[in-house]
Amino acid sequence: MADAVTTSKASKSRLNCWIKRLRQPLLLAAAGAFSVLGFAPWSWWPTALLSMAVLAFCLHDSTPKQAFRQGYAFGLGLFAVGIAWVHISIDQFGGLPLPVSLTLMLLLAAYLSLYPALACWLSRKFPCGNPYLQILLFAACWVLGEFARGYLLTGFPWLALGYSQLDGLLSAWFPLSGVAGVSLVTTIVAGALALTVAQRQWPAAALALCTLGGSFSLSFIQFISPNGDPVDVALVQGNIEQSLRWQPDQEWPTMLKYLDLTRPHYEADLIIWPEAAVPAVEPMAQEYLDNLNYVATHNDTTVVSGIVDYNFDTRQFYNTLIVLGKQQKPLYEYRYHSANRYQKHHLLPIGEFVPFGELLRPIAPLFNLPMSSFSRGDYTQANLVANGYTIAPAICYEIAFPEQLRRSVNEQTDFLLTVSNDAWFGDSIGPQQHMEIARARAKELGRPLLRATNTGVTAAVDAYGEEIARLPMFSADVLRLPIQRMTGVTPFSQLGHWPVWLVIMLTFALVALVQLKDRKAAD
Repeated sequence: MADAVTTSKASKSRLNCWIKRLRQPLLLAAAGAFSVLGFAPWSWWPTALLSMAVLAFCLHDSTPKQAFRQGYAFGLGLFAVGIAWVHISIDQFGGLPLPVSLTLMLLLAAYLSLYPALACWLSRKFPCGNPYLQILLFAACWVLGEFARGYLLTGFPWLALGYSQLDGLLSAWFPLSGVAGVSLVTTIVAGALALTVAQRQWPAAALALCTLGGSFSLSFIQFISPNGDPVDVALVQGNIEQSLRWQPDQEWPTMLKYLDLTRPHYEADLIIWPEAAVPAVEPMAQEYLDNLNYVATHNDTTVVSGIVDYNFDTRQFYNTLIVLGKQQKPLYEYRYHSANRYQKHHLLPIGEFVPFGELLRPIAPLFNLPMSSFSRGDYTQANLVANGYTIAPAICYEIAFPEQLRRSVNEQTDFLLTVSNDAWFGDSIGPQQHMEIARARAKELGRPLLRATNTGVTAAVDAYGEEIARLPMFSADVLRLPIQRMTGVTPFSQLGHWPVWLVIMLTFALVALVQLKDRKAAD
């Protein structure tokens, strides 16, 4: 009897021990999931800030090993909830059962969680006695993790912390230092709040409040100004069901639908069609394109359309944007292989190219989706010229890479343009997050942004990152509105993320000096 009681007590003790050990990881996973409310479609910016403060609070006095687990738990909550929409394309179009698609989505979330885990580990690997320098180190490590996540294995910069502040007090940092700079400042504020609670450091509270207030004051600094008269723009949303887009018998119905939607808007200065709006490879659609080119020219307008180009000589596919219609110079007039075109550089893994394709394609239909063997265009390409206006383009996923788009923008650029097809992800939060990322590019670079998609979100954004208007999701319609061009350049358009890199390098240099000083004092 006594042995049974002892065994029962031991079991309860072990259970209590496990509960205590799991309490903090579960709290941090919940905090990571809660931070998703800071991103579109909710955009409750304080939630992401407070969630980061919870993580920073838990990191106080943690060992590097503990910090890794804490960062991983936070990241798992963030990505498991924030990118849950990824499974929709795998389930509905990848030919895999729902349990398998959910498993693959969770595996992706598990991989992405390594970056915040490593950032937290690094911030505790080099502790320093100054709590304010520790805050700066945590912020530098976090942003370093976001940089790595946006670069390694082709990059997945989704849900960078800075995007959660697009509608908040810290948004004024976008034209100054880009999304990475906003992530840096947000993490500093979160760390200051955590220090206030953990150590009753009231100067830290003052630091947080002053940073928020000072950031709001920055919004009154203007780097750009209106340039000329507004431009009449028409954005066309075809709403073609994804399962029908590449069916041979739907080719002409789709092309005729875009012509029908466009016909009442030929008086517009610019007409924008979505990514791969013409569902035929460019060399095989010359009769259709020549007719559209003639009609647009006759009506003194220009059509920019997505199309797939297949080069029969090199046997390569390119996800392409072409310009048809009226041009100010013969050099820019449409013809097959004319220079006035854009070929997508940053391809989407699985969707547009398959790593180790020879091994993976036989495994499942997921790795053999239509049009999943594209080649890359150049990293930096000339602006498109359409009816005398200059346009810096990005196709779909590319809009999430600010440095690439920044390389294409100059003082003569009139518009940013992104075309996409988010029908892969249905009525989920994915397209809303995609739209939020596009808004950030407009605010960073100080240029209005035009966004045309197959099913939504089709919208126009002004040069300050504010959405002007959008079409309802899953509707076949045209968004027609005047767009004001701007002149001037933002600091980010000139310097990119170099100021952020400078802060990171100086932070690590300061930490190294402090540790060297402490080591000498100990000796």
